[in-house]
Amino acid sequence: MIVLTLLGRADCHLCEAMLDELGPLVAGRARIEVVDIDEDESLTARYLFEIPVLKYGDEELSCHRLDRDRLAEFFARRSL
Repeated sequence: MIVLTLLGRADCHLCEAMLDELGPLVAGRARIEVVDIDEDESLTARYLFEIPVLKYGDEELSCHRLDRDRLAEFFARRSL
């Protein structure tokens, strides 16, 4: 199963909103791994003002708000 990474922080309303919105869109197609950037200095330095960020490996799928079109294209490329 595909693993998508959601980079965020605790008490981030945009992060929580993206996670809630992702649930039904990825059900049965991917698993979401939530990573708190505050637990890694390099992630904090890179993403502090960019969260939430949805990634697949090095590919950034969404930043700040969920890009539904890009996510749909991502799944279409993988026939999911």
